[in-house]
Amino acid sequence: MKVTPTGEPCGAHVTGVDLTNRLADTLVADIRAAWLEHHVLAFSDQAMSDDDLERFTLYFGPFGDDPFIAPIPGRKHIIAVKRDADETSPIFAESWHTDWSFQEKPPAGTCLFAITIPPHGGDTYYANQHLALERMPDALRKNLEGKIAIHSARIPYAKGGLYGDEDRKTRFMDIRASDDALTAECRHPIIAKHPETGREGIYGCIGYITGFADMEPNASMALLAELYQWQTREEFVYRHKWKPGMLVMWDNRSVLHRATGGYEGHARLLHRTTVGARV
Repeated sequence: MKVTPTGEPCGAHVTGVDLTNRLADTLVADIRAAWLEHHVLAFSDQAMSDDDLERFTLYFGPFGDDPFIAPIPGRKHIIAVKRDADETSPIFAESWHTDWSFQEKPPAGTCLFAITIPPHGGDTYYANQHLALERMPDALRKNLEGKIAIHSARIPYAKGGLYGDEDRKTRFMDIRASDDALTAECRHPIIAKHPETGREGIYGCIGYITGFADMEPNASMALLAELYQWQTREEFVYRHKWKPGMLVMWDNRSVLHRATGGYEGHARLLHRTTVGARV
């Protein structure tokens, strides 16, 4: 196995590994170490089946719980991230976020396998939140120290939300908005230690975060907006370009991510799993 860093704020390309084969424990340990160091790993030229994707995911933890999006037929833990060539709905997941942060035990990681990739556009951005915290101005960090963020699914996944009933009329992804989103809420420290490395980082951003506990709403929004402007600065961001047959895994505890468009008239399809938190 060879790990080649991107030279950007995060990310590395891994070669010399065939993910269609069962992996030895020592190789899995090496991949995990690279994942924890670089936060985003890309494996090119993989002819993976859905069975391969599920097996690979389980090397790193249990399956995560994926709410509000239906799994593909015949599978419980694989979601299709898809867009039709003629689709006109907004790009899915175009805002910065970390997956399902409104859960009590959010997923440690996400695996995304590229099946149909357009000839241009559709890049994914990743923002290194350890680096963002390390370089944060003292005044902003002081304002964030000890703050508990309120994460909620309400804005995107309630029936009247961004991916609610109106959005469903023009979207090909099988998103299932629900009133459950109104109560899908959890609180996490905004500055948190990574459970495996102990390294501090920022966890989450405005969007899923609706405010800070014990803080007046307007002041909460102002602080979240200031944080957002800092944590998504270009100096912390890696822009990933996809190829068919590429598997990318990222650490939700270390990075934010967001999708991009720019491939109008072309279809795009990827299969996704989440790695649950280690118990």
